[in-house]
Amino acid sequence: MLDIRFIRENAQLVEEKAEQKGFKVDIKHLLQLDDDRRKLLTEIETVRAERNKLAEQLRDKKPAQKEVIQGQGLKKKLKKLELELEPVEKDYETLLKAVPNMPADDVPVGATEADNVIAKEWGQKPKFGFQPKTHWEIAETRGLIDKDRAAKIAGSRFAYIQGDLVKLQFALIQFVLDVLTNEDTIKKVTQEAGLKNVSSEPFTPVLPPAMIRTDVFDAMDRLEPQEERYQVGPLEDNLWLQGSAEHTLGPIYMNEILPAEMLPIRFLGYVTSFRREAGSYGKDIEGIIRMHQFDKLEMESFTTAEDGMKEHLFMVAIQEYLMQQLKIPYHVLHKCTADIGKPNARGIDIEAWLPGHNKYLETHTADYMTDYQARRLQTRIKNDKGRVELVHTNDATAFAMGRTMVAIIENYQRENGSFEVPEALRSYMHGQKTI
Repeated sequence: MLDIRFIRENAQLVEEKAEQKGFKVDIKHLLQLDDDRRKLLTEIETVRAERNKLAEQLRDKKPAQKEVIQGQGLKKKLKKLELELEPVEKDYETLLKAVPNMPADDVPVGATEADNVIAKEWGQKPKFGFQPKTHWEIAETRGLIDKDRAAKIAGSRFAYIQGDLVKLQFALIQFVLDVLTNEDTIKKVTQEAGLKNVSSEPFTPVLPPAMIRTDVFDAMDRLEPQEERYQVGPLEDNLWLQGSAEHTLGPIYMNEILPAEMLPIRFLGYVTSFRREAGSYGKDIEGIIRMHQFDKLEMESFTTAEDGMKEHLFMVAIQEYLMQQLKIPYHVLHKCTADIGKPNARGIDIEAWLPGHNKYLETHTADYMTDYQARRLQTRIKNDKGRVELVHTNDATAFAMGRTMVAIIENYQRENGSFEVPEALRSYMHGQKTI
């Protein structure tokens, strides 16, 4: 969430930027609640000080009737003020959490995803001497994907991934691990992207929890929209299935103060994730593009405020490097205010070209949150001057397995229904060149 002091000093700007992101927030009412809250807190502290002073005076003697009455009066007054504060605090907290993060200055202003800006295009779209097929037409015929049998077991939007397609997925995983855990490769990526003063610290691989508590999910500001989430077990368990690895990587240092020399901290998380895909009825029915269950490699990092934006650009450079190694044509979208999301200050999407569908498909997203998540999580650092500050967080897709394989199948397909294995992955498949 935003610092209330920033909101107070920039009330009109906050309201304007919130509206640009599609959020209508009553900033005037929020500030009035803050005034009421601070006034009640001051009164409560005054009464508590009076009670403490009286208790100190009576430490070594029996209280007189007058002092007993005074103590009872202070206790009653304190209780009354605390009861008055409770609903004010609740309303204040709810409204403060509803204020979205401020978009960075270079984020395009737009009302829908149609206003996203194509910032870059890379690669040559493949040309075929035949009508290219969709990944589904290829993979279903070859017995690599079986959704019909999966539907009998789990319902729609689930699939059995089989045979060499499983080998391809594990090749992708090992490829990314090799890239992101290699300091020399990290240096190469930053240099080729023209980035300066970016750490070459490699990523630490992590297998994070697949479930997350309600309060932590809320603190990450990723619980909403709840209709997209799966709640598991009895309600009193307060557990949800995460929708992406960063949901449980982001809060790893919740309520901790880290030494500044630990930063940047970079994690590469792999986990099977779950989303309801509510509201997507009829969309991407065929194949494995829009699934309730999917596997994903996700980057998460913690930096100082000074390095936050550089880290965001670094993660986008990593994403581009991975796509270029696979030689998959793509374009980079600079997401507009209405599409970047509530906790995001900036968002970039990479979309791969799909010849079979004759369109681009989102395969990567990179989100920069500034200190918005960290303030709710209370993830902080102590700098070299002993000052405690909030960290800045970034998360970004390394590879969404299903969608990356979709892009490989369609771009590397052959007329006979087979498809090539990208050269960058062949060493991880014992030299196999085709599937």
